[in-house]
Amino acid sequence: MADRVTVIGWDGSPLTTAARSALGAATLVAGAAHHLALPEVPPTAERVRLGSVGLAARRIAAHRGTAVVLADGDPGFFGVVRTLRAPEFGLEVEVVPAVSAVAQAFARAGMPWDDAQVVVAHRRTLRRAVNVCRAHCKVAVLTSPGAGPAELGLLLEGVHRTFVVCEELGTARERVSVVTSDKAADHTWRDPNVVIVMGGHVAHDSGWIAGRDPGTDPRGWALPAAAYGGEHELGEGETDRIRAAQLARLGPRVGDLVWDIGCGSGAFAAEAARFGAAVIAVDRDPDACARATAVARRFGVPAHVVHGTAPHVLESLPEPDVVRVGGGGAAVVSAAADRRPERIVTHAPTRDAAELLGRNLSEHGYAVECALLQSVELDTRAWTERKRSVVFLLSGLLLDRTA
Repeated sequence: MADRVTVIGWDGSPLTTAARSALGAATLVAGAAHHLALPEVPPTAERVRLGSVGLAARRIAAHRGTAVVLADGDPGFFGVVRTLRAPEFGLEVEVVPAVSAVAQAFARAGMPWDDAQVVVAHRRTLRRAVNVCRAHCKVAVLTSPGAGPAELGLLLEGVHRTFVVCEELGTARERVSVVTSDKAADHTWRDPNVVIVMGGHVAHDSGWIAGRDPGTDPRGWALPAAAYGGEHELGEGETDRIRAAQLARLGPRVGDLVWDIGCGSGAFAAEAARFGAAVIAVDRDPDACARATAVARRFGVPAHVVHGTAPHVLESLPEPDVVRVGGGGAAVVSAAADRRPERIVTHAPTRDAAELLGRNLSEHGYAVECALLQSVELDTRAWTERKRSVVFLLSGLLLDRTA
């Protein structure tokens, strides 16, 4: 095992005294090609090109001597420190940090970033990174080859965003460009780059917590009808008790894309978006679409509302993670299940209708649960019944998509 491992962050500025001292004593240096070309790297040191960090970590663990790993930006922020400290390598490291690429990008753009989400986009995580860009108004994306600005723009089709693309930060070839998301695929971008994705209403948070300030949201979930305008009666599948059960079954989270088919008032769409998920709300009624858009604005969440009739309108939508079917019956449930989301919830007014929907989900490979939900709203002034609701709630779980 290496006697000493030092990880040095590099942001293009001159190396610190501590970094130069560690490099001068190194018998093994790992890094990208531009790192290994630095004049401070000892000519007698073994040089390891940093492609796979895991493979480099094994070389370092087997090395007898002093090792240095050079990495761009802050190596402790989505960087190599996590891999090097993994239990299978047994490495204890010292870190000489530098300014992260995300901090540099926002500095070049002249914007604060304590209210931003930060994601890493690889080929395997690109869809989830795009969902975060759909769901949040300010996102920094650390890109990679095959998951860069062009791919982000293509997958954000139909959602307007502004891209601030920062290429090769800290080098003589540094370039900062501002383009709309629909134009990003028209350019060739140099790696490495960071993309700041902006769009929608950016709230001015209180400055006490990074990311979205939860104090700007109303307290609680499954809020009553009055929170969503109150002037329109909520549909049978939109009551607060049913929404609470739907949200519990679906569990929307950051990185997910939620379909809300038959969104009605937009109550469920807004609440799913408040969990940090990206939401596409669909309804055939233009008035319902207008209400859902207004509700999303009221709660400061960027839900994407689509006017159209399911199941046909679903064909052009990006892949969902979880789906709520608020209307349309078996044909819509079947079309949603064909897209293989992990979870689906829907409801039925009668047991016969529930059985039909349940069989449909089972035939698509879903494990189905059904519960009869009955709620009685009381007028507490006289303790008399004000309103009664009875509905069958169905939920389907696709077992081959769960871990």
